[in-house]
Amino acid sequence: MPKTPPRAWQRMLSGRRLDLLDPTPVDIEIVDIAHGLAFVARWNGQTRGDYAYSVAEHSLLVEEICGRLKPDWPAKWRLAALLHDAPEYVIGDMISPVKAAVGPGYGALDERLTAAIHLRFGLPAILPAPVKSLIKRADKLSAWLEATQLAGFAAPEADRFFGAPDPALIQGLELVLRPPVAVRDAFTARHAALMAAL
Repeated sequence: MPKTPPRAWQRMLSGRRLDLLDPTPVDIEIVDIAHGLAFVARWNGQTRGDYAYSVAEHSLLVEEICGRLKPDWPAKWRLAALLHDAPEYVIGDMISPVKAAVGPGYGALDERLTAAIHLRFGLPAILPAPVKSLIKRADKLSAWLEATQLAGFAAPEADRFFGAPDPALIQGLELVLRPPVAVRDAFTARHAALMAAL
């Protein structure tokens, strides 16, 4: 008798059933992404404060930094920045050493989910290299801020891991921890504003 394949789907709060191995754009909902990311902790939860620093909060920061790096960037690329870690709403946030230990399977899963999410919101499945590069730069600036303001890194240590930031780019960016529901609502509102600007 043939074996039943392992279950590879998750039921979302919206009622959607998302196949993690073969995701389709029609099963992606922003309410699920925003909710999931607001409850996923960055830094494995090893941050100061009464609330975890969430992937949703990080995503909002990366999108804001992209706007500082390239003020004339179109809304669709700002949307790509907001959604750059969106797959983590179902696969969680793994720190780089764990990703390396897990191997290429994690990356392949992330790529399939990213493509479905991008298509759902009118973005290309694979982003152009210059867009990816700018988002990665903003992501590293965000990591430096998080490391120094929340994760207990001294600036020289953060410089070694993430590169020393241009002070003008990060001026005034103070990270504030908020309850997950407030972050979820902020993420959803920013997504709606960017979609309206497309």
